Amino acid sequence: MADALLLARIQFAANITFHILFPTITIALGWLLLYFKLRFRATGDAAWLDAYRLWTKVFAVSFALGVVSGIVMSFQFGTNWPGFMATVGNVAGPLLAYEILTAFFLEAAFLGIMLFGIGRVSDRVHTLATFLVAAGTTFSAFWIMVLNSWMQTPAGFEMIDGRAHVTSWAEVIFNPSMPYRLTHMLLASGLTVAFLVAGISAWRWLRGDRGGDVRVALRTGVRVGAVLIPLQIVAGDFHGLNTLEHQPAKVAAIEGVWETQRGVPLLLFAIPDEDERTNHAAVGIPKAASLILTHELDGELPGLNEFPDAHPPVAPVFWSFRIMVAVGVAMLLVGWAAAWQMRRGGPPSPWTMRALVWMSFSGWVGTVSGWYVAEIGRQPYLVHGVLKTADAVSSVPAPMVAGSLAMYVALYVALTLAYVSVVFHLARKAGLAKGEALAPPPAAVPAGDAPAGPVVAAVVPPHGRSAGALS
Repeated sequence: MADALLLARIQFAANITFHILFPTITIALGWLLLYFKLRFRATGDAAWLDAYRLWTKVFAVSFALGVVSGIVMSFQFGTNWPGFMATVGNVAGPLLAYEILTAFFLEAAFLGIMLFGIGRVSDRVHTLATFLVAAGTTFSAFWIMVLNSWMQTPAGFEMIDGRAHVTSWAEVIFNPSMPYRLTHMLLASGLTVAFLVAGISAWRWLRGDRGGDVRVALRTGVRVGAVLIPLQIVAGDFHGLNTLEHQPAKVAAIEGVWETQRGVPLLLFAIPDEDERTNHAAVGIPKAASLILTHELDGELPGLNEFPDAHPPVAPVFWSFRIMVAVGVAMLLVGWAAAWQMRRGGPPSPWTMRALVWMSFSGWVGTVSGWYVAEIGRQPYLVHGVLKTADAVSSVPAPMVAGSLAMYVALYVALTLAYVSVVFHLARKAGLAKGEALAPPPAAVPAGDAPAGPVVAAVVPPHGRSAGALS
């Protein structure tokens, strides 16, 4: 059996993997709901209100799962990592308290009005409640990203008797990596929601639900995704430069660089071997990594051998980064293709629609893989350069950690599948409520074209029906 430290790390990783799925949706979805509501107020078009009603339900389910999983995660600070709060609690405690206050006083307090207030409060009050919920999700994300960024690039503190004491809250909050991490996370949330809304709307369209709410949601999702993905690429470049400055070992693991060298190739594929300190079957673009990270073809990048006792496990960081980039490239291609095809008001092609359906939850894959790069890349530290992970773990025996880990994983897999099913159920129910005619059963689609699971119903448009206009 693995030791208690590794199992505790895996257990916390399982919890954060599940938890981050839902704030990633609610952060940006709150603002999209506000946009839907403002468009309804401005135009009087009921399509915007119908879109608002559907995606408010998705927001509610996402919010509930985010709260529940967040509570479990916070308990693990005590059960699995008591050394964390004992060492840096003077910094982490207030930041977590600010996040909780924000979440409960803005998100939770006004969520009920947003969900059930239509027809019960004035339209202006209901719109204000939607704004406050959206603002609450963003402020909550701000405080969490402040803490996480401080753990990556700690500043504004001094160590006294083995405990961190704040010397400047401004330096703690605006630590060197915070602006880059916050921007990267907010854009990731926007892309997650954009492709979720576009994908579910494309699924409804392919099933024959051609209502106005489907058209406006599809158009909005595609356009937001097409605008945000290039911004995310630029933000990622700045984030990479910041990481190279403050966490060079992480960048070395990302690029699979073992020896400090100039003109480093950008590896598209490789099998990192930590035992032999080399890469096998490497395929790369000459000097491209140096160009990206130093903006010079012969720029120097530090190698992992410069950090023999303080670099992260290479393979997970190396491959997580490439998965994140691959998702970003797919978003760029599909998002821009859909936006180009819709430029004159018509719908995307059936093949592009299917691609959007497949991309519905691509934001989750990109976010989680990026999070793994950030968190695994920080190892062996819990707080970079201050507190090693091994020094913060609890004394709970390995068998007990393994038992709870198995239960967590089983529960999280079940809840994730249930969540995805509920989202598609809500979308299908929204179409049925309007009396929309649905497409023929999925058997009409060639086996190689249909996604598995809940998206299997994403089929070609019903025979004999035109695509119509996405005006």
